[in-house]
Amino acid sequence: MDFDAHRYARHITLPQVGIEGQERLHDSRVLVVGAGGLGSPVLLYLAAAGVGKIGIVDDDRVDVSNLQRQVIHATADVGQPKVESAKQRLLALNPDLEVIVFNTRLNPDSVAAVFSHGWDAVVDGTDNLPTRYLIDDACYLHKIPWVYGSIYRFEGQVSVFNHDGSACYRDVFPEAPPPNSVPSCEEGGVLGVLPGVIGSLQANEVIKILLGIGHLLTGRLLLYDAESLEFTTLAFSADPHRKPVTDLSQSAAMFADDAWCMTESSRGEIDEGDASSDATMFHSLSMKELLEKRTSGWNPFLLDVRSDQEHSLASVASCDFQIDHQIVMTAVDSLPKDREIVIFCRSGMRSQMAALTLIQAGYQGAMLYNLEGGIIAWQAAAPSEIVFG
Repeated sequence: MDFDAHRYARHITLPQVGIEGQERLHDSRVLVVGAGGLGSPVLLYLAAAGVGKIGIVDDDRVDVSNLQRQVIHATADVGQPKVESAKQRLLALNPDLEVIVFNTRLNPDSVAAVFSHGWDAVVDGTDNLPTRYLIDDACYLHKIPWVYGSIYRFEGQVSVFNHDGSACYRDVFPEAPPPNSVPSCEEGGVLGVLPGVIGSLQANEVIKILLGIGHLLTGRLLLYDAESLEFTTLAFSADPHRKPVTDLSQSAAMFADDAWCMTESSRGEIDEGDASSDATMFHSLSMKELLEKRTSGWNPFLLDVRSDQEHSLASVASCDFQIDHQIVMTAVDSLPKDREIVIFCRSGMRSQMAALTLIQAGYQGAMLYNLEGGIIAWQAAAPSEIVFG
C-alpha cells in the first residue's frame, strides 16, 4: 500500500471504495484542462481524494478578478501562471501527489504532448468551444472518457462523454455555433459559487469513473439552475449517422478561424453574421438578428420555456406559447410543425435543452432557433416588448 491509509480513512470505510478502490485512485491519472472556476474545485477534490497523478493545462495568469470564483488561487498568487499556483495549492493539500503542469493552451500544436501521458480520464474546465471540441475529438481518438462542465450566469451543465462507447459531445452538438453567438462568462457574468457546484459534480463523476461505481452521467445532460435550485436531466444518445472522427482536422480548423481567436472586446466590434447554418442541429440566433429578420417580415412562432413563475413576472408580449422546458415534450401537439420556432428562456441555456428535446420528438433542427441571451437580451434590446406582472 503506497498511501497513508489514515488520510483516506473515510473513503476506505465505504464498501464501494475500500483499500482496493483507494489503490485504484492512487494509481489513476487525470488531466484537467483549465485551472479556473471549474478546474478549481475539480483539482482540489481530486487531490483530496488521492488521485495519484494530476495534469493541469492552462496558459493564463491569476488575476484579481478570478478570485471571486477560482478558489484554488489566492490574492498572493495574482500574476503567477495559474498552473503553478494550482500546483502549489494541490501539493500543500496533499504532498503525495504527482502534478504535471502544461503552461500552454490546449490547441492543435500542444494536444499530442499533453495527451501522451496515458490519462484515465479528462475533465473539461474550459470556457471556449474550440478547446471543448478538441477535447472531445482527442478523447475519442485516444479512447479516454471525459467529464464535461459548462457555466453561464446562474446555470450550469454536466455530462460524461466517450465512456465505454457512450455518446460524444459531437452527438449532442455536432457542429459549433457561429463564434459570436456564444457569450462568455466575461460578457454575461457568472455567480461565484456556481462553478463550485458544477466542478464538484464533475469531480464526483471522475471518481466514479476511476472506481467503476455508480450510475454515470453518460447519455444524460444534467442541468442546474442556481436561482431556483433545480436540477433537471435530459437524455440523449449517440447519433448512428454521425461520421466518426478520424483525426483532429475538424476541431483544429476552429483554431484557424480568426473569429474564434479574437479577443472578447474585438468580437464585439464586428457584425455577428449569419448564425443559421444548416449543419447545426438547431440554429443560434442573437437578439440583433431576430429584430433584423422580423423587420424583413419574418414571423416565427415564439416559444417561452421559462417556468410559470418567471413568465408571470415578465413576459414577451408577442409570445405564442409558454411551457416549462422540463415538460416541453408534453406540448408537441400544440407547437407548429410547418413554422419556424424561436425558443427562449431567461439567458439561453434552458432553451438549448428544449430545442434538443423537440429534435428528439421529431422536429427538424432547421426549423428551430435558440435565442442567445434569452429574455434578458430581449429586455435590453427591445424593452417596450416586455410586459411586467
